[in-house]
Order: sequence, then structure tokens, then C-alpha cells
Amino acid sequence: MRRFLLEGLTRRPLTETPPVPEDAMREELGRALADASRQKLGRSLSIRQVDAGSCNGCELEIHALSNPFYDLERFGLHFVASPRHADVLMVTGPVTRNMAEALRRTYDATPDPKFVVAVGDCARDGGCFAGIYAVAGGVDAVVPVDLHIPGCPPDPTALLKGLLALLDDASARGGVV
Repeated sequence: MRRFLLEGLTRRPLTETPPVPEDAMREELGRALADASRQKLGRSLSIRQVDAGSCNGCELEIHALSNPFYDLERFGLHFVASPRHADVLMVTGPVTRNMAEALRRTYDATPDPKFVVAVGDCARDGGCFAGIYAVAGGVDAVVPVDLHIPGCPPDPTALLKGLLALLDDASARGGVV
């Protein structure tokens, strides 16, 4: 027991090194996203995150958007608790059979114009859970998907780039966003 205590006191902490500061890129990306949302919507972008049966890896990266390092709120983008107030549904994980109906109802409760973003490899096609009896499939098996953001899990910068691409694509299609 004493050996374990001494090792614990003398060993370095098992933590990751902080990310390399890319402040200029992050600032520019955030401002471009805020400007695009105000230009296309006339207001800030509201996001509703839906966990359809994931391992929580993607949720950790989505929640990182709200931490002081990325600080999504400073650009006017925010997460909402109700789908009735959302512009974008960010869905993570393979859709389990138990969550399929809840996801459909969430989609129906979101006002038009609405966008669905499938976050992560599992949301695209079921990932490593594809074919399991409890999994209905990827998000597009239940609701129409406007954008897939690949990765297992995708990092917060990829999420910001995906949201910006979503707004740019919507305006390029001529759709009312």
C-alpha cells in the first residue's frame, strides 16, 4: 500500500497537454459563423442537441463549445432547452429503436426553417453499432439530415466549421434560412 501512495505522489499527473492556441483562427471562425447566422436568419443561431443513443464522446466535444476556450456564446450562438426555440438540431449517436420516436417528435416540434446536423460517425451510419438489433440506424433513417460532420468524435473546431458550412450551403441553395 505504501508503494502505491509513494508512486502516486512522485508520478506526473496523467492529463493531456492543453491544445495549441489558435486564437486567431478560432476568433475568425466564430465571427464568420455569427455574421452568417445574423445575415441569413436576422438573429443568432439556436441549437438543440439531441443524444439519440451515443457513447457521449460527441457530447463532450459539443459541450466544449460552451467552455471558456471556445465560448460559443460570445458569438451569439447558444444552446436551447426546447426544440420549439431551435434552428438546428445537432443529433449524436446511432438512433436506437427506443429513441426513434422521440427524435421524430423533436424534429416535428422544431419550427421551420430547421436544419438537422448528424454529428459523428455513428450518427452517419450507425458506426460500430450498425446492425445491432437495438439500433434503427443513422440519423437519416429517422429524420432528413442536412449535414454530416464526420469524426469519432469530431473536435469543436470541426463542429464550428460544419455549422458555418450549413449556413453557407443553405444560402447557396437559395433556401430561406
